[in-house]
Amino acid sequence: MNIDFVRRSLLTAAMTVAMISGTTHAAPVVDSVHFLIPGGAGGGWDGTARGTGEALTKAGLAGSASYENMSGGGGGKAIGYLIENAESQHGTLMVNSTPIVIRSLTGVFPHNFRDLTLVAGTIGDYAAMVVSKDSPVNSMEDLLAAYKADMSGTAVGGGSVPGGMDHLVAAMVMQAAGEDPTALKYIPYDAGGKAMAALLSGEIKALSTGFSEAVDLANAGEVKIIGVTSDDRVSAFPDARTMKEQGIDTSFVNWRGFFAAPGLPADKLAMYQDALAKMYETPEWEAIREQNGWVNIHNSGDAFAAFLENQETVIGDLMKKLGFL
Repeated sequence: MNIDFVRRSLLTAAMTVAMISGTTHAAPVVDSVHFLIPGGAGGGWDGTARGTGEALTKAGLAGSASYENMSGGGGGKAIGYLIENAESQHGTLMVNSTPIVIRSLTGVFPHNFRDLTLVAGTIGDYAAMVVSKDSPVNSMEDLLAAYKADMSGTAVGGGSVPGGMDHLVAAMVMQAAGEDPTALKYIPYDAGGKAMAALLSGEIKALSTGFSEAVDLANAGEVKIIGVTSDDRVSAFPDARTMKEQGIDTSFVNWRGFFAAPGLPADKLAMYQDALAKMYETPEWEAIREQNGWVNIHNSGDAFAAFLENQETVIGDLMKKLGFL
């Protein structure tokens, strides 16, 4: 037997095994992604962008992720920036949610989702009502009793503009509880962190916020969750009672997803959509989703557009009923 031939064959086999082993960790679907967040730190958009970036990078689907908070104009500042600087923003994904529909309907900003490249809807987040840890209010029944006794002194705050998501949810809850939704005293804050500070200082009696934000605050011992807009209790915080359990027949889930600059090249859009689709199959994403109490709601491309158009109709009708339009 030719010894040199055997050696060469063994060497070739070893190199082949090494090459195969080296492909265990595939190359990232996208080299890097920059997340543009239309609100301040501590809000639902902030948590969604950072949680998604963490999952993508840890799962190896993105090489790196960076983040930029750009609050102002109820989210309009970031949308305008993305549109006006479209050619230089092909590496940017902007997080947004139901408010992009609401605020375009109410004219808070002149743009709407059709002015952007629709990438994908990714999650749903229930809404919650919370009070400070030292509040005498322990349930929605307590809050409604305080409201009936002193309407002007029982303000509800939120991290969005009047007529925005947090306001709309609070009004929906009040209407379902038999109260006049237009009589509610709502105080807006530009970011979840500022709204939380107002709650702790006593400026507001309750805070309307995303359930994932409420869970973080409750786990930190800063608030009590007195109601959540899910149909059933959520495993991320099973002690939180639903509105329906407390005799308030309403439920709501707020979608969140990602948009890109207008004119984004088709191949770049496909890469973003591919990375987000593959993210759902990773344990890294499941850990973050479970921790935040999010619901997987994946709508990509044309399905995302159809979803948004339907929501625009449904929410527009609801806002007219509540007197916001």
